[in-house]
Amino acid sequence: MDGMASLQGLIGGILIGLSATWLMATLGRIAGISGILGTLITQRPRGDSAWRLAFLLGLISGPVVLMMLGGGLGNVAGGGVDVTGEVIGAPAGGVPLMLAAGLLVGLGTGLGSGCTSGHGVCGLARLSPRSLAATVIFLVAAIVTVFVVRHVIGGGA
Repeated sequence: MDGMASLQGLIGGILIGLSATWLMATLGRIAGISGILGTLITQRPRGDSAWRLAFLLGLISGPVVLMMLGGGLGNVAGGGVDVTGEVIGAPAGGVPLMLAAGLLVGLGTGLGSGCTSGHGVCGLARLSPRSLAATVIFLVAAIVTVFVVRHVIGGGA
């Protein structure tokens, strides 16, 4: 990984923290993506939809603008070609597996009363015990998954 990728990650993390702080300071809301999207879809909040839509459009438009300005896909393999030095390679399992994984993430988000962004970024910043427990569980589950995939099943890099 080069220094530019690290710098981009640092800048992105700072912007995420600032946006979460801004949302809390101005609207008193938590920047948990699952809660923002879920409430917008399921509850259709009256008078509360504008900031939710703006937040979600910002999440989508930011990477699009970066690509239009020549930023490319960052460290993600483009066009299915694995180029040396890229951190994130092309999807290995195909679209059906990605759809199944997305559904499982959505299920986990519902069961965990939030996603990693809500608990890890915003909940920990508010010193929420529930978010601390959720974040520890996320990390332990990720460590176990990587161990099983790489050392038990024998897949992965």
